[in-house]
Amino acid sequence: MSQGDRVVDALRVYSADYSELTHYLARWLGVHSADATAFSEIVYAQESAEPLSPIKLSKRIGLTSGATTSLLNRLEDAGLIVRSREHSDRRMVTLRSTPDVGRDAAAVFDPVAERIDAMMQEYSPEFLQEVESLLDHLHTVIGGAIQNLQSKAPKSAQRGG
Repeated sequence: MSQGDRVVDALRVYSADYSELTHYLARWLGVHSADATAFSEIVYAQESAEPLSPIKLSKRIGLTSGATTSLLNRLEDAGLIVRSREHSDRRMVTLRSTPDVGRDAAAVFDPVAERIDAMMQEYSPEFLQEVESLLDHLHTVIGGAIQNLQSKAPKSAQRGG
């Protein structure tokens, strides 16, 4: 196996670990894993001081606007998020976790973030910059492949089914 293959395999393992963490969060919240993924994106953006709109969330999690609306309705009905109008343009909606759930979610997120932060301190800024560059390039390559696939009709659509 080449070094490149080992890196891609390590990224697959990381993705599986992240997915397992999301499944744990889903069980903890009592929601579907897709809802937990969306909730974690909302909390992350909120803590990064760049709260999400429904449109930005749909792009991050890869759902249509209609599916995202249904998901947000479930999260809101469960008391996990609120939609607010914080902008001068009152049509713009901001997504935030509810205060109590946001504090409780910190019990799940904070220990993981602390471990990751401590692990990152083991590496030089130059090395981390190279890793960041690699991941950005990988994102660009995969994004291009996805666009290429989207421009072609799937075989099931060509057969009419």
